[in-house]
Amino acid sequence: MSPAKKTRTIKSIRIDVDKCNGCRACEVICSAFHASPPYSSSNPDRSRIRVIHEPHRNIYVPVYAGEFAAAECAGRNSYTVDGKPYDECAFCRASCPSRPLFKEPDSGLPLKCDMCESDPPLDKPMCVAWCLAEALTYETREEEVTEEVPTRDALETGLESLANTHGLRKVLDAVARMSKKG
Repeated sequence: MSPAKKTRTIKSIRIDVDKCNGCRACEVICSAFHASPPYSSSNPDRSRIRVIHEPHRNIYVPVYAGEFAAAECAGRNSYTVDGKPYDECAFCRASCPSRPLFKEPDSGLPLKCDMCESDPPLDKPMCVAWCLAEALTYETREEEVTEEVPTRDALETGLESLANTHGLRKVLDAVARMSKKG
């Protein structure tokens, strides 16, 4: 295989904790957008963004759902924000077996932020559009990645695997049928 340079678009939501006022409009619109059918209901437990808060200190931290982690993490660090200690789990974006955050309440399936991808596409995720305090901003950037491009060797390996699994005659018959279509 030979490497090939390719660019991909990375989408992210930047969070400015100092601007968040805890209104939770992001949670409400996210749950409404992801209702079935869209906007038919609003259940913040289905939201892909949650606002972690410390009510006595008036601190709000929006956290949006990331990848599912099949196992609990090994680290249990603590962070201190305005003199109050927080467990690392409070700010983690993953859905994992140790906590119910970012799991669909009825099925228990993990939730992940999809940046409100829809047809037609939106300019930005709904949580960003509805954040009047501008604590959430949408960012895209281009990143160059190296991808492996399959060569003849990979093709031969794949065909050999198919022939070993299904028999050479079936593979040849399938290729013959495909060549008649094209």
